[in-house]
Amino acid sequence: MIKLIDITKKYGEFTAVDDISLKVKQGEVCVLLGPSGCGKSTTLKIINRMLEPSNGNVLIEGKNVRDFKPELLRRKIGYVIQYVGLFPHMTVGENIGIVPKLLGWEKVKISRRTEQLFTLIGLDPGFYSNKYPHELSGGEAQRIGVARALAADPPILLMDEPFGAVDPLTREILQTEFVKIQKELKKTVVFVTHDLEEAIRVAVRIVLMQKGRIVQHDTPENILAHPKNKFVHDFIGADRALKRLSRFPVSNIMREAPVVKSSDDLFKAAKSVDKRGFRFLWVIDENEELLGWIDTTRLIRNKEKKEDVITRIPVSRIAVRSDFTCKTALSRMLAEGIKVVPVVDENQKIIGEISLADIEKITEEVAHTWQE
Repeated sequence: MIKLIDITKKYGEFTAVDDISLKVKQGEVCVLLGPSGCGKSTTLKIINRMLEPSNGNVLIEGKNVRDFKPELLRRKIGYVIQYVGLFPHMTVGENIGIVPKLLGWEKVKISRRTEQLFTLIGLDPGFYSNKYPHELSGGEAQRIGVARALAADPPILLMDEPFGAVDPLTREILQTEFVKIQKELKKTVVFVTHDLEEAIRVAVRIVLMQKGRIVQHDTPENILAHPKNKFVHDFIGADRALKRLSRFPVSNIMREAPVVKSSDDLFKAAKSVDKRGFRFLWVIDENEELLGWIDTTRLIRNKEKKEDVITRIPVSRIAVRSDFTCKTALSRMLAEGIKVVPVVDENQKIIGEISLADIEKITEEVAHTWQE
């Protein structure tokens, strides 16, 4: 789909990109990774002719990008940047539809496509379409930026630090949503980041760069398991097994969660699940919303009263979703000092649980694989 051949970009005596060649296959997410100033954003901008190379060629579907007018080429390639760049005088809906409008789409078609994209990014079109950019949160604005890039259904998506300007929690949610959208749309994506964990989370292949050159081009698994040289080894860090957890969604190891309503006989329920080998029993209210947990061992031993046995929890802080990573689940456990966290759906209803022991099994399997 995308082929870079002997690309060099110089600014006077300084070489920003130094004779790199690269192929990005159709439908894959290729992440350009590396420290600040390594040439990754420059490489990205050369693909859509925001910058012209000093030497070399870029081919898209076998055609040289120099054969396209830059403005026409960019309308065929979605582009998402860190600070979004929404037009402040346009509504959110108008921002999403700007490229289809430039391409001459009919109003009805633009409206239909805009509504589809709102749904895709998880925002209500009725609520957001007539808002203006200054009325959006950072996470909402980034979602709109992605929707705008996808509006004309381009085969290629270029993303330059797309989630770098938001807080860590929102960033994690956006990464998860991006992975979900990509599974559905299967775009060819070149994604720039300096964040190794983000790269591991979203990439099919990673291109690790240093001083304008490609140091290692490989799958996330191989880069973690077999760093090519000292720079790659040091960039990855010593906790490679923990970073590997970003490749595993919670759904891979989520298991059944024993649940009881707060109005039920808690002592009887505790005895029942204790026989099945569960230490903790999750408690929900009459609306099936999660309240907290019961330590069945303690309850059976002490036969405490019902109102004293439920440990209340801040669900949004402790619970994870099935599409979150095991790295996130581990972080929640360590932050709260617990060994089991609940897994909830989008409505905060419990659908399972994941334990520290489950995560330990993954790290042991990964370590064993690397030793082999």
